[in-house]
Amino acid sequence: MEKTLVLIKPDAMKRNLMGEIISIYQRKGLEITHLKVVQPSPELVKEHYKEHEGKPFFNNLVEFLTSYRVCAFVIEGERVIETVRKLNGATDPLEAELGTIRGKYAIHKSYNVVHASDSVESANREIALWFPEI
Repeated sequence: MEKTLVLIKPDAMKRNLMGEIISIYQRKGLEITHLKVVQPSPELVKEHYKEHEGKPFFNNLVEFLTSYRVCAFVIEGERVIETVRKLNGATDPLEAELGTIRGKYAIHKSYNVVHASDSVESANREIALWFPEI
């Protein structure tokens, strides 16, 4: 069984979209096994996005993710990484299909409401960061 990490980002949390976004994954039949709402620290976000360190947008990304609460959860299922990323849609909401989460709710490429792991390796690393207790 594959696992992935999903984050509902501050822009979606401020717009009270958490329940609606979670329900999209649940209606697809995916199982949420761990969930928490947290105010992430800069250290956590920097470690999470360490592959982007040094890029022009890195500091803005850290500032954005630490600006408000985030809903972090683990989803398990068959080919769950691929499934979740399809449900999320393209990173740029202008390229995201209208029925996807980003197609419905994202307003800007930098404020695209959700994050999901892009590989098994990333999922394992990200889950360990956000859920060290499991």
